[in-house]
This record gives sequence, C-alpha cells and structure tokens, in this order.
Amino acid sequence: MSIIHNKDIGTKQKALAINLDPKIYGSFAEIGAGQDVAANFFKAGASSGTIAKTMSAYDMTVSDAIYGALKVKRYVSESRLMAMLNHEYNLLIERLAEQRGDNTTFFAFSDTVSTLNYHKTNEAHGWMGVRFQLEPNGPFNDVILHVKLLDTDNNLQQQAVGVLGVNLLYACFYYNEVAPAFLLSLMDELSRDRIQIDMIQFEGPNFEKVDNRLMSLHLVKYGFSDAALFGPDGENEQPSEALYKKHVVVIRGRFRPIINVHLDMLNTGVKQFMQEPDVDKKNVVVVTELTLQSLVERDADPNTEIDEKDFLDRVDILCSLGQTVLISNFHEYYKLVSYLSKITSLKLGVVLGYPNLEYIFGEEHYKDLPGGILESFATLFSRKVKLFIYPTLRNGVIMNCLRFYPPPHLIDLYRYLIANNKIEDIRNYNENNLHVQTDIVLQLIKQGADGWEQFVPPEVAKMIKERCLFGYPCAVDPATGEPAKTDELLRSNP
Repeated sequence: MSIIHNKDIGTKQKALAINLDPKIYGSFAEIGAGQDVAANFFKAGASSGTIAKTMSAYDMTVSDAIYGALKVKRYVSESRLMAMLNHEYNLLIERLAEQRGDNTTFFAFSDTVSTLNYHKTNEAHGWMGVRFQLEPNGPFNDVILHVKLLDTDNNLQQQAVGVLGVNLLYACFYYNEVAPAFLLSLMDELSRDRIQIDMIQFEGPNFEKVDNRLMSLHLVKYGFSDAALFGPDGENEQPSEALYKKHVVVIRGRFRPIINVHLDMLNTGVKQFMQEPDVDKKNVVVVTELTLQSLVERDADPNTEIDEKDFLDRVDILCSLGQTVLISNFHEYYKLVSYLSKITSLKLGVVLGYPNLEYIFGEEHYKDLPGGILESFATLFSRKVKLFIYPTLRNGVIMNCLRFYPPPHLIDLYRYLIANNKIEDIRNYNENNLHVQTDIVLQLIKQGADGWEQFVPPEVAKMIKERCLFGYPCAVDPATGEPAKTDELLRSNP
C-alpha cells in the first residue's frame, strides 16, 4: 500500500481507483447534504465494483426508524454518525460476508451534514466516518471526523463534502500506514477557505500506534483548524459539542512542566469565577490551553519543528490532573475569546498572570487590525467575558491590577474595564508560590538537583521521575530495564 501522499491524484482518479479495486466493497449512507460522496463514485465509472448500496434517510422520523431514536434531538452529531456506521456495517456483514467475505474488504461510509439553509442563519458543519476492513474477514477500524463548511453557497458546500468524503475513503485504504500522509490527503482539491477539520479520531487494531492527541496537534499544525480539544481520558472531542452551552474558564500556559503556581492560579481563578452572579456552577468546563507558539523553546527559530514527544509529555501530565486540553493557533487572547464566543453564549472566564495583562495592553500587538487595540478589546471584553489576574512578584513587590499603569492615553480605558467588572485581581492566592519561576524549576529538573519536587504537585514529580520527562537525568538500568537516575547507575556500575 502507498504511504507517500501524492497531491496529484484528483477526486475522480481516487474514486475510480477504489471502484477498480476488486477487494473494496461497501455502502454509503448520507444525511442532510444530498449524496455527493456516492455521486463521485457513480460519476467516476465502474461503480458497480464498489457500491453495494447508497441511501439517504433524510426525514427525521425515517432516520429514527432505521438508526434508532436520539435522546437529544441533534441529528448532525457524533452519536447519530456512530449509529449509522454500526447499522450499515453490520448489515453488510450480515448480508454479504458469507457470499464474498473471503475476497472482500468491506466498508461502510456515513455522513450527517447541515449545509447553509435558505436564510443562511445556521452553522454549516457535519460528521463523517468510515468503518472498514483492511483484510478479508478481518476486524474493522473506524475513522471519524468533524468538518466545518465555510463556503457561502449551499451547492459549493455540498461539493466540498463530496470531495472530502472521497479523500477520506481513499485515505482509509491507501494511506492508513502513515497518519501524517492520511491527514494531509484529506485536503486534496480543497482549501482552508472552504473547510476546517477540527476533530478526527482513529480507532481499531490497525491504528493501535496512532495517538489521537497527536492527531489533534497535527490538525492545528497543518492549518486544518484553529483549535482542537481532547479530554482527560486523551480522547479527541469536538469543541462545539463539548463546550456547547457551557461556561468556560480557560488558562493558557507552556506547562513545561505544570508547577504549583499554575494549579494555584487555576484553582483560585475558577473559584472566583464560580462566585460570579451570572454563572451556573453546575455548568462550567475548565480548559487548559497550549498554543503552537508555546510548544517550541523560547527564542527558538520560527521554523523550529514541534517536539512531539515533549508535547505528549505535557499533555500526559495535564490529563493525569484531570484537565481538558485545548491546542490552538490563537496567539492573541482576543482570538481565543472570539473562538469560544462562537461556541457558547454563556459567560467566559480567562485566568492569566500579571505579565499577560501588560501584554494585552501593548498596542504593538494589534498593528494588523484596522481598529488597533480598540478593535481587539471589542472582542476580548465582550459583555460576557471577564479576566482574572494572578499577581507577580517583582523586586519584592507584588504586582497586580492596582499597581498596573498602562500608557497615559489608555488609562481611562483601563479604568472603564475595572469599573465595569471586566478585570479583577485573584484573591486568596498562595504568596509562597510567587517567587517560583517555571524556567528555574525546569533547569533544576534537568540538573537532577535536590528539592525541585517541592515546586510541583506530588503526582507530577512522580511522573517526571518515572518517565524521565523534561530532561530529568535518567538512564535505563540494564538489570531491570526501568528508568534510573544517572548517578545511581554510575554508583552501581563504576
């Protein structure tokens, strides 16, 4: 099987290649945007070699009768997609396995899509997935994704769905050995101006070595999406579903590693957010955010590649602490708030350190905006957003909102934001944490110095030692095969 992404293979060529492969056979079930994926296979020719059935259970009552009623009536959803894949694949195996199972790799392709309505008032998006075998009579694998449709014309959106569906099915059979090639091929004959893929999940025996958290990173890294989300269990989540109608509290950081001051920021900031009168305490999601910029060393060359192991190390620690993790390409805070505000209309909280307050008021960061800092503030300080500022210790002085002095011409603007409850100091913080800096803790870890453990949560210290994270001086003990500190090995092997 090919493992190198070939950009020159067009949609019709991909569909024809599948149609001419005698082993590949399956069904298409598409809801909501016509049957543009199946149509590409019909138009390519020789479709009888591939298509067992196509259908569209467009009516909701008919859809429920075939795939089962939904508890939450959202037909463009992951749960509806999985019901479709389960039903269609099981039907294939039941009806055709005995007849041709020894020579066929079966697949079931499904999508449920909402394109623009007549008045263009809805969110155009969809779920798409394939359940497929790679060996006759073999186990099945699943690849599912969520797509946002950005064309402003309904017909163009349907055409984009058709192209993406062909790319997905082709990748499942011809690019399944190398995940990056798989991902890159999904955008063949498409562009980011037309679609965004903000969630993808690989499951099955042929994808045991695929880390779905890494796939989330690649979605953002390749520019397929501005952000990707996964939960404490490491499973990818679709942001619009996970954060829909939720209060969101977000804290941004490098978390290399997460130290006690980060947890204090998070805990005290969330506690104050919960005390806001317009916040439902039972409906709050806390998110730790890693930006692409935070995944490379400080002052590194802009073209420096992201260290994927280092990224996964940080994520493992955050997930072990029960955190939901967002990976984004939002360097500016107002872009992050704009993104979250499109998902939920409920109040948002942003927890940040004092240096970031200074950064936000730096006008040089908004030169690309026609309205400059005022344009960014119109988004950042929308009516349902509040910043919670964690203090910083400088030269023995605790710097907080009361000691912040923006440029003279922005003082009145700053006072307005304070008076209107848009910015607030975090109270009841642990003052003992203020003298601790992440970079210094990282250096102590790399040196294997005594006492660094006191600056990080106990479970984090344990993981760093056991797995030799962040340059902690470990080596593999040849007697046990387990990590061991370098100096211990030297003493035992003089």
